[in-house]
Amino acid sequence: MAVLYLSDPARGQVFARAFAQALPDLPFHIGQAPDPGSVEYMVAWTPPADLSAYPNLRLIFSVGAGVDQFDLTALPPQVGVVRMLEPGIARQMVQMAVLATLALHRDLPAYLDQARHGQWQARPNRAADRTRVGVMGLGQLGRAVLEGLAPFGFDLAGYSRSPRDLPGVDCTTDLAAFLARTDILICLLPLTDQTRGMLDDALFAALPDGAHLVHLGRGAQLDPQALTRALAGRLASAWLDVTNPEPLPQDHPLWSHPRVIVTPHVASQTDAAQGAAHVLAGIRADRACDPVAGLIDRGRGY
Repeated sequence: MAVLYLSDPARGQVFARAFAQALPDLPFHIGQAPDPGSVEYMVAWTPPADLSAYPNLRLIFSVGAGVDQFDLTALPPQVGVVRMLEPGIARQMVQMAVLATLALHRDLPAYLDQARHGQWQARPNRAADRTRVGVMGLGQLGRAVLEGLAPFGFDLAGYSRSPRDLPGVDCTTDLAAFLARTDILICLLPLTDQTRGMLDDALFAALPDGAHLVHLGRGAQLDPQALTRALAGRLASAWLDVTNPEPLPQDHPLWSHPRVIVTPHVASQTDAAQGAAHVLAGIRADRACDPVAGLIDRGRGY
């Protein structure tokens, strides 16, 4: 039994020290394993395309919050996939979501554009309780973001495929109704076949005039041409932490759009020590035949 780490080597050293202290009986290898047949646990952003050299592999732990970078159809059926549940990821995502929501609520893109042109012009402030914020995706991150936004007094709603009941949040599985009542849309959906390209002309057309987009999900969920068209019409502004393609080419028009703020996929970054603790807890649970926190439903993709 062994662990193989296939990601950033510097972070791997942090993992190695944590494993040496917590599970000294479990060999931990970075980059390659002397005996691939001994590898039961793998930690990676993307695993090797061919896993036939690892016949005893049980679990692959993603080093990031998402698992859409994995080709789940190519993985052996007996191999479980575990997403990263390092607690700092949620805290950072809440910070970014609150930052972006408040920035768009208070017209920061317009003020930044005015500043570039030396214009001193006040815009009318809107009351938070008359601004309807909707979060698409009510998993761990979506729920944390809604909790983080609650103190500001926004009218909050959440959309998910499965019914949810969250205090103070209008939860629904009716996407059309959700979009129609959303002034600031926050996308935190996982990337699946159903959500790929979901932020398109039809979705933007279903939002109220003057709505805003905060995209913190995955770049491939966004049709950038549809966003550009929407910004010429009913959409007031957008904050993009993920893009399509990613990164955006240097000459892409969204970089210089006066009502768009682009950040380079920095909403959340995994802390290596906390990430190692999450993987250690998952391995301990698996060895004890207990449920593994973060184990995804491979059929649903999350």
